[in-house]
Amino acid sequence: MIERSGAGPLRRLIVLRHAKSAWPEGVADHERPLGPRGRRDAPEAGRVLAASDLLPDLALCSTAVRARHTWELASAQWGTPPPVRLDPELYAADVPELLAAVHGTPPEVETLLLVGHNPGLEELVLTLAGDGLDDALDEVRVKFPTSAIAVLAWHGTSWRALKPGTALLTSVLVPRGRK
Repeated sequence: MIERSGAGPLRRLIVLRHAKSAWPEGVADHERPLGPRGRRDAPEAGRVLAASDLLPDLALCSTAVRARHTWELASAQWGTPPPVRLDPELYAADVPELLAAVHGTPPEVETLLLVGHNPGLEELVLTLAGDGLDDALDEVRVKFPTSAIAVLAWHGTSWRALKPGTALLTSVLVPRGRK
């Protein structure tokens, strides 16, 4: 359970796995673009975040083409997208690398969006969540598919205070665009 008494403001970490990518022959993994389903799902992810009042103050995004395009299509659904930091360290990152990026977030940011890749993102969510609402933890344990969004909430005076098992997984959303 997340601590509340005197622990600082409510903070939210929104974890967005990139949308479905294509696998064109001869294209390096880092350069793979979104596939047709990804191009439909990424804008829907942006609409779902807006409708759920989950717009971030800052976004951290992998430099991989599919992650950047997911960010661009999702954030285009908002009036004014927040600043984004493209971080090459987020590509193929594991939990310690992802947590280091999150820990470097300025304290004035209350809602942070992290756009990246599995298996790192799924493992990060499971590592940080000490508890989950409804069956959210079970959903992530079963599968964290492309375009999945996990929302973690916790109280803290800085992002450095976010430690394993200290957040509450409040929701898992899997937006799918219309064909």
